[in-house]
Amino acid sequence: MEIPVLEALGLYKRYGAVLTVREISFRIRRGEVLGVLGPNGAGKSTIVKMITGLLEPSRGLVLFEGERIDADPEHFKRNLGYVPEQPDLYGFLTGWEYLELVATLRGLTGRRFSEKAAAMLECFTLYGSRDQLISSYSKGMKQRIVVIAAMMHDPALLVLDEPFSGLDVTSALVLRQIIGQLAQSGKAIFFSSPVLEQADRLCTHLTVLKRGAVVAAGSMDEVRAGFGGIEMEAAFMQLTEQTDAERMARNFISTMAG
Repeated sequence: MEIPVLEALGLYKRYGAVLTVREISFRIRRGEVLGVLGPNGAGKSTIVKMITGLLEPSRGLVLFEGERIDADPEHFKRNLGYVPEQPDLYGFLTGWEYLELVATLRGLTGRRFSEKAAAMLECFTLYGSRDQLISSYSKGMKQRIVVIAAMMHDPALLVLDEPFSGLDVTSALVLRQIIGQLAQSGKAIFFSSPVLEQADRLCTHLTVLKRGAVVAAGSMDEVRAGFGGIEMEAAFMQLTEQTDAERMARNFISTMAG
């Protein structure tokens, strides 16, 4: 059987007496897109930090191609592309300078960097803004720069933590196409989102979280079958005990009218 590109085995994270995530296990093989879905505060970002090596689990293991990620962290980082939920960018650099810095750290230099950066900036309509300071960029422009930086070195594994945040409709469509085509080419992709619609469009597999624990998991077909004919959106709301959106909307409108 094919060794998963990324595997989480029984992850727990505790801060003092507070257990933020518990018994998190999943695997992603080549060509798969795993969506980890849950409301804000469900533990998604904590899981992301553990699987990228930024946070040590209180218990459990993270494996890359069958080996612990801390066994050879340099090898793991070379094969990882990471888009954080809230990226920290150097506002005093231009977009081009930032990409050049990231590329240098990844061992991507010279003409190879220039050609890749120019083409990728063009795809996200940023080439004309490449010499502007990042501090002058909009939120969406910053997000596009971070996505490019994560993918320039052609990593085997992509970890995307709410990557559509701040993107306009066109950029979001381009990114969806990129994710789909990368999966078809054999990349393994972890995708975290609070929005069901995004996961439903993109993912081959789904893990649903509630209060730091898994409440549903499997291929998209398995998860849908487990909902017993209930629409995905309604089932997701029930599983995660989120607010009855229709009722809240009615109350809001009646208050407006009153």
